[in-house]
Order: sequence, then structure tokens, then C-alpha cells
Amino acid sequence: MPTSMKVRHCPSPNVNDRRTAVSMLVLHYTGMENAEAALQRLVDPSSGVSAHWLVDEDGEVTSLVPEAQRAWHAGVACWQGIHDINSASVGIEIVNPGHDGGLPPFPARQMEAVAALSRDVVARHGIRRRHVLGHSDVAPQRKQDPGELFDWRWLASRGVGLWPPPQPPAATSLNEGDRGCAVVRLQEHLAGFGYAVAPDGFYGVVTAAVVTAFQRHFRPARVDGAADGETMARLVALVDAAR
Repeated sequence: MPTSMKVRHCPSPNVNDRRTAVSMLVLHYTGMENAEAALQRLVDPSSGVSAHWLVDEDGEVTSLVPEAQRAWHAGVACWQGIHDINSASVGIEIVNPGHDGGLPPFPARQMEAVAALSRDVVARHGIRRRHVLGHSDVAPQRKQDPGELFDWRWLASRGVGLWPPPQPPAATSLNEGDRGCAVVRLQEHLAGFGYAVAPDGFYGVVTAAVVTAFQRHFRPARVDGAADGETMARLVALVDAAR
């Protein structure tokens, strides 16, 4: 941990052994009314959930599970063919009521704490920038967090995660219901970056959910599940950057 960061400890019983080395950092919002309610749930043995870290609105950081152990934060999820995301990741819960609570902005002090904590985590485990993810990235059909108001661009400017450089919009634009080779190429790019989608050539609900997750992270100005020219250009740029 950064020496300047004040950390409190509140161990969660919801933990077991890792089955693989850490290769990802997954960020969440708590989706609960306040920090105390979130903390109570994360340490409740009957809840079946936990995370390694909790970051309050004022920037206070709480340690819940040692990073050497497996916290229960991702659920049914997948990234780059890895299905046990809990074993392969460190999970940070960020206090915010989420979409059901109106998705308020993340305060500056909270974001600074998230950035400092995240830099420490990725340095300690050698996590690649492309593997700094949101819960919605690894579980696009189930989750929306940390949401489109989370400032991934700002976080990337602090050395955590990727952000696509400016790109002219691509000529191709695809929508749910489309079929064909252009859809296959879109799906291959999404899968090549890490998302769980099969290149079947049909732009169905699964592909739309994955595109929506991509937009929440990398094109948050409009999150509609349609692969317009701007979305396509940013996706291709990120795939190229990740190679």
C-alpha cells in the first residue's frame, strides 16, 4: 500500500484459496445506499460476497481480504477464456449506489484513492493495463458496474488501465439483428480484446450486451449497444494497442 494511504482492516469471512495467479484488477460499485451498508454485506457470512478492498466516498480504504486469497466479487464471469475471475483477480468495491440509486458522480477524493490503490495493486502483481477491468466487462450480460460515469479515461491518465487514442469513426456501423462477415469481424475484435463472445456472425442479445459493456468502459458518452463508427474505431485501436 502507498505509505500516504490510511487503511482500516475489517476481515471478511467470505474467502478461500486462489486456484491461479493474479492477472487482473476488477473494479465494482457497491450498488448500496451507503458505505456502512456495503461493508456489512461484504463481511456478512450469509451474503456469500466479498472483495479485497472497499473505497469510501471520502477516500477511506478498507482491507477486507488479503490479496493472497480469493475474494468472492465477480460471480459468473469470463475474460480471455478465464472463467474463475475470482481466482485470477483482485477486486475493489467503490462505494456508490449505482444505477438503481441514480448513479451519482464519483467524488474526486474517492477517485484519487482508487487510482493510488489500483497503481499499487497492478505494480505488485504485474497486471497489464488491458487487464484493468470493470465488473461489466467480465459479466456483460449481468452487470453494469462501475458504470458509464466512472472516469476510466482519467484513471488511465494516472497509469491504470487503457484508454483509446482519438480515432476517426470507422465506415462500418452495425446493429442488433445484423448478420454476416462484418459482424464476425466485430465479434472477433471483441473476443480478441478479452470479451466472452463467439464469432457466429449474428448480432444478437449477447453481442449487444458485450458492445454495451465496451461502451460503458471505452465510449461512455453514448451507451446503446449499437456498434457505430466511433465504437468500432475505438475497439480496433484498443485491440491494436493490446497486441
